[in-house]
Amino acid sequence: MWQGLQTITDYKGKHSRELPSDTSLPDELNHFYAHFEASNTEAFMRASAVPDDCVITFKQVNIHKALGPDGLPGRVLRACADQLAGVFTDIFNMSLIESVIPICFKQTSIVPVPKNTKATCLNDYRPVALTSVAMKCCERLVMAHINTIIPETLDPLQFAYRPNRSTDDAISIALHTALSHLDKRNTYVRKLFIDYSSAFNTRVPSKLITKLRILGLNTSLCNWILDFLTGRPQVMRVDSNTSATLILNTGAPQWCVLSPLLYSLFTPDCMARHNSNTIIKFADDTTVIGLITDNDETAYREEVRDLAGWCQNNNLSLNVTKTKEMIVDYRKRRTEHAPILIDGAVVEQVESFKLFGVHITNKLEWSKHTKAVVKRTRQSLRFGMGPQILKRFYSCNIESILTGCITAWYGNCSASDRKALQRVVRTAQYITGAKLPAIQDLYTRRFQRKALKIVKDPSHPSHRLFSLLPHGKWYRSAKSRTKRLLNSFSPQP
Repeated sequence: MWQGLQTITDYKGKHSRELPSDTSLPDELNHFYAHFEASNTEAFMRASAVPDDCVITFKQVNIHKALGPDGLPGRVLRACADQLAGVFTDIFNMSLIESVIPICFKQTSIVPVPKNTKATCLNDYRPVALTSVAMKCCERLVMAHINTIIPETLDPLQFAYRPNRSTDDAISIALHTALSHLDKRNTYVRKLFIDYSSAFNTRVPSKLITKLRILGLNTSLCNWILDFLTGRPQVMRVDSNTSATLILNTGAPQWCVLSPLLYSLFTPDCMARHNSNTIIKFADDTTVIGLITDNDETAYREEVRDLAGWCQNNNLSLNVTKTKEMIVDYRKRRTEHAPILIDGAVVEQVESFKLFGVHITNKLEWSKHTKAVVKRTRQSLRFGMGPQILKRFYSCNIESILTGCITAWYGNCSASDRKALQRVVRTAQYITGAKLPAIQDLYTRRFQRKALKIVKDPSHPSHRLFSLLPHGKWYRSAKSRTKRLLNSFSPQP
């Protein structure tokens, strides 16, 4: 039903994105995505040990996922899970014992998807990797085992690939950190939004293995991961044309189960060195927050230099052109703020920045975000569909747009912005003929649900904001001098 609805409504875009029929394009793209190989010249050693246990299941395989290079469809694995589980368990066990992955499980086919309607250069394509479905099942087993080893307190400000963490939490922490500081006199905040150039593709595996050993992963598992990351055959497929095979030993295969987790385990040592700074991460999206008092930016500028040095030591490249800085300064007597330099290049200062789909401005006001949300949702409501289908579409698509990260920003929305959001709900209600929940009710419900989860999770960075009063029935309200802080995501009266 959803595919038909998207086709009828042209939900994904008005223009199809076509690939050129040039037969040389697959080889050009394959070399383009593998051009990071020259940076990895470090040697590595392997050792053997037996992993603890291996239990595999295929019954949760998504049958709608594309085939991998081995041609084994997920539908077969799911339908014949009971019959195939024993055979693949032996294969996975042998792989883990020997710390070697069968080459057929490591093969990757890259399908380029144009980022724009018309691609003019190789950088205008987004690589989508197709890997073995069976290997992804093995990765899930390994990932579950790694998660039992890694402590919950590791890198608390990394909000990706962690239970009970989301972009909502990352934005809430960033806003609360800034607003708590701005509640004091003669203060302002500088936010640096870091952009990396192909962060997943430039990592040297031997550096990751060294960090994994420090975190407590055994030698056998580390060597298995090293084999997973090295000697990877890759081909590029454009329609019926296929490139020659390249062997990769740098970076991590994208669109794999383990790659995001391994990246988050690569960055725990990327943390603030000064108490007046905070580094918030969601995968490779990194935000440096400098809390400035009495115009003293020494600690913040040192932090930026340290981060640039950390990137250089870990083979990550900062994209200074796409890195932006935003300054939040409510003081009446503001001085001109000198720009930040990274590797001699000036970082552009902006008045607003889109972080995880939320438009954040240097006034920490939400009119711009509200207008963008309302515009997107109104466009979606113009479909000539039946009421029942529209109601489902509203719940799955429009409501998710309206309420994206809502606990982080709705509390500080102006009355006019709230009315604009509610008008979208009323319009949808009129079209569908069904009673829909009000935005305020959704916000209250999600606020309470998130607060309850945070209270039950001592490892959550916001857990410290919730403290019980002596009688043990109510939580202490946050102390604030301004309504901006009072209405942020914190215990409220």
